Amino acid sequence: MGRGRATDSESRFLRYVEGLVSVIGHADRARPLRDYCLGLMVSRGRKSVEPMAATTAPGRTSAQHQSLLHFVGAANWSDENVLAKVRAMVLPEIERYGPLEAWIIDDTGFPKKGQHSVGVSHQYCGQLGKQANCQVAVSLSVANHHASLPVAYQLYLPKGWAEDSARRGKAGVPEEVSFQTKPEIALAQIRWACKAGLPRGNVLLDAGYGNDSKLREGISAEGLTYSGGILPQTLVCKPGLRPGRQSKSRKSKNGKPKRDTVSVKQLALGLPAKAWRTIKWREGTNDWLSSRFARVRVAVAPSHEPDKKPTKEWLLIEWPKGEAEPTKYWLSTLPQAISLLNLVDATKLRWRIERDYQDLKQEVGLGHFEGRGWRGFHHHATLCIAAYAFLISERETIPPSGPGAAALFQEPVLPDGYRPRGAAIAA
Repeated sequence: MGRGRATDSESRFLRYVEGLVSVIGHADRARPLRDYCLGLMVSRGRKSVEPMAATTAPGRTSAQHQSLLHFVGAANWSDENVLAKVRAMVLPEIERYGPLEAWIIDDTGFPKKGQHSVGVSHQYCGQLGKQANCQVAVSLSVANHHASLPVAYQLYLPKGWAEDSARRGKAGVPEEVSFQTKPEIALAQIRWACKAGLPRGNVLLDAGYGNDSKLREGISAEGLTYSGGILPQTLVCKPGLRPGRQSKSRKSKNGKPKRDTVSVKQLALGLPAKAWRTIKWREGTNDWLSSRFARVRVAVAPSHEPDKKPTKEWLLIEWPKGEAEPTKYWLSTLPQAISLLNLVDATKLRWRIERDYQDLKQEVGLGHFEGRGWRGFHHHATLCIAAYAFLISERETIPPSGPGAAALFQEPVLPDGYRPRGAAIAA
């Protein structure tokens, strides 16, 4: 890569940082803001504060370390204001490729040792695929087929933490933060996004969120559509039967489903062969991604407020060729007139959140924060999102074979003999 391209990218980065400085408060925060974002993008290996300090200020690593540590862990600047400025600068770049189509709810886990980092608990960690000691954050991203951007991000605070005033005090958890389930955090983020006037999209959820009927109802109450994953045992009214008050409970006295309801798995297994179609929905790395899908108009059996008349929505089912049974199920309130191809395409756009978290963790070190406090956890995430947003806006300038941010900037040289704290002493 020529020096000219690097200089152009660096100039745009400085202008980008100037935009963020305009909402971050004191002028003396401009340099640590620039250096922290730059360190997230160009540091190799772990992107915690000390190695970023050595990368961005090789001649004064100790002073830089203290400056960045204070900036991310203690400085009282607003995550909301910075993320709003990021949206204002980067969403127009994303929308050049088409309007925003989706709001994507998800969470991500960060394995952690010890018990003192804010929100750490033994809970399910998606990164490990099992129960483990970790932190979990819930996020809302906006997306089209070109790119996606996180716009809200909040740590999930387990009840044991939320009710422990001593631990809350040490970690600096704000007084207004109380215990919320992850679906409750997600719904609060959706309501915030509606009030903020973000361009609306179809809300996409995996089964961990889509299976929550109150969350689905809350999304509909905001005038939004959704495509939410559900579990195979989810009960719906049998197609062909008029939903009514006879389905007042999900199960009869003996614990078995009422005769006028059926699980979505049973319904799928009973569909005729002609109901299934092979759909290609996205070009993958080597070939088009495709699978077999069917859809049925259904009314979900009410789990609460049984007198409320159920409304019909799409049940979308995926049954890949060679599998013994269907593998995924979704409920969707997208229009009844939508084609199966467009329904699959809209629902499968949730893949963008997986790319978000892959790049946020691998490219800009989202999971590398080593502090223990609430403020530092969210400041680090905000700056990671800001750095990631800049990379999105620069995507066209990165060569296909380029290693991400490394292709945009001249990498600073570490001082001779630099060794991060805790590194093994050389033999």
